[in-house]
Amino acid sequence: MARYDVVVIGAGLGGLTAGAILARAGRKVLIIERSNSVGGAASSYKSGDLFVEGSLHETSDPHDPRDPKHDALTRAGVIDAVKWIPSGVFYEVRGGPLDRPFVMPDNFDEARRALTERFPEARSGIEQLLGEMERIASAVGTLSKSAGASRNPRENVGALLKLAPAIGDWRLSLSEKLDRVFGDNEAVKCALAANLSYFHDDPGTLWWIFFAMAQGSYLQSGGRYVQGGSQRLSSALARAVRVAGGEVLVRRIVNSVALDAQGQTSTVSHTARDGSDPQTVECRRIIGNAAPETLAALMPASAAEKLRESYAQQTPSASLFALTLGLSRPPREFGINVYSTQLLPRDMTRLSDYAKGAALMAAEPGEQMPPMSVVDYAAIDSGVPAPPHVLSILGPDHLSNWDSSDMDAYREKRGRWQAAIVRYLDSIYPGLANGVVASSFNSALSVRQYLNAPHGAVYGFAPAPQRSTRRIPRRSPRTVVPGLYLASAYAGFGGYSGVVQSAGACADMILGEG
Repeated sequence: MARYDVVVIGAGLGGLTAGAILARAGRKVLIIERSNSVGGAASSYKSGDLFVEGSLHETSDPHDPRDPKHDALTRAGVIDAVKWIPSGVFYEVRGGPLDRPFVMPDNFDEARRALTERFPEARSGIEQLLGEMERIASAVGTLSKSAGASRNPRENVGALLKLAPAIGDWRLSLSEKLDRVFGDNEAVKCALAANLSYFHDDPGTLWWIFFAMAQGSYLQSGGRYVQGGSQRLSSALARAVRVAGGEVLVRRIVNSVALDAQGQTSTVSHTARDGSDPQTVECRRIIGNAAPETLAALMPASAAEKLRESYAQQTPSASLFALTLGLSRPPREFGINVYSTQLLPRDMTRLSDYAKGAALMAAEPGEQMPPMSVVDYAAIDSGVPAPPHVLSILGPDHLSNWDSSDMDAYREKRGRWQAAIVRYLDSIYPGLANGVVASSFNSALSVRQYLNAPHGAVYGFAPAPQRSTRRIPRRSPRTVVPGLYLASAYAGFGGYSGVVQSAGACADMILGEG
């Protein structure tokens, strides 16, 4: 029976990053992936002639040492294996309570200038909020370094002190924080948080501190896209594992995880997707790049119950829909001016109205549309092949919006929503509908099916407000099952930065244990 130091279940971004760090540190690593290729959500692929980006629109710059991804991707050996292309401005926001479009720059200084010029009556609040976000993002950047990368205790103490001014608002949701700072000035709130679907679907249940960390990372280091698509990053991580002597198997299904007499993980059994070629390997430790409940289903009953119970108080995150359109002409010819545009519904008068959007697809399309992020890959040196010219549209969604009992009915309803979204975009960008020559539409149900993500959750657990001010809440890679770890959004906070950071922390724990 083959023996490994670490077996990783799932070759998503977290599993690949943790696996690469461990393999490069001399551990014998095996990664097992059920799909045809590595990457999970961090994948890009072709649907006919149409390039489809699985998830990545924009992430903060990992070359900035303060970025949460910097240390992990550096140690994984891939930070320079791909090109990180600047996205230019952070985003343009249209609609909602804004009477005309507003462009948000992707650095703190320019953001202050643009916001105060547009909303001079809110100058003091803008200075206060961005100042707090900058301090929080800077402190988190220091604290995200591995033990080996940040050995100076004074540096870590200084980072904690930067968080001190925010402690008084520790319990607040984003809505509560913005109400406290801006009162009833809904336009400035929407300008500051127009890209909410990158994090959550409801400002009333989004933790203000998390928003400050995540949004602040963009404003601290600038937005980036992996040239050629997120698949290039995932493939580079897989290569790093193999070069370091590790193994990456695709089209293999993990069937069970066994424990020894002490309750420690001991073996992993896997087969080809058709059930043939059964194999069992011994391992000292297992990393799950999957939801805890998915991992629990592989374990003996007592351990499974223990694992499920430990996460019983955590709420799954929201899901997303993603519509990819192939256009006959570049999107700029239809009036799309920047790389990332946030379209707020016309009937949205308050930021809190954002929460209504995620449930809309439960019904048939009508006059109301959800908030949407529109990404034009031709606006930057993205490396995305064209023609057709790729336009990506995403917005909040719930698995409960879709009935999978009749797949024909599901596909017909999804088609009606696609047509309605295209008509809506055409009303904002005249002529766009006639330019559509290809399309691909993924719903929350698609997320559950393709990524094996319970509830269709795309960000792990929801980033809900924390009620304790005693310490930063701990979503640890270590689980209650000895020898089982997580390297995914479920071990921290979702998104590319959160997943990569959790993977680095997971690798550190295992390396620290010998």
